[in-house]
Amino acid sequence: MTDDMDLVFKALADAGRRRLLDSLHATPGQTLGALTEGQQMTRQAVSQHLAVLEAANLVTTVRRGREKLHYLNPVPIHAVQARWIAKFERPRLDALAALKIKLEGDDDG
Repeated sequence: MTDDMDLVFKALADAGRRRLLDSLHATPGQTLGALTEGQQMTRQAVSQHLAVLEAANLVTTVRRGREKLHYLNPVPIHAVQARWIAKFERPRLDALAALKIKLEGDDDG
């Protein structure tokens, strides 16, 4: 699991790859050509970034005839959120809930 998560973090560390993921989130099923049009990168650079994203399982592909369609796979991002982000978010949410209870209690008094 750690090796898989390392690949996800490595893939997400690059702004260009994050832009590709944003593009696939906005418009699923894009070809390499369509993805290249929306980027400030060459076709070869986009292809290399897609290879990193595929290795991290953040992008899946489906062949449709001669075309290769790319789709965002949100599952690894969710795993990062569940493993790393959620545990840091809980204390803040608990503090907000306690503050809400305290403030609502003051209004009753």
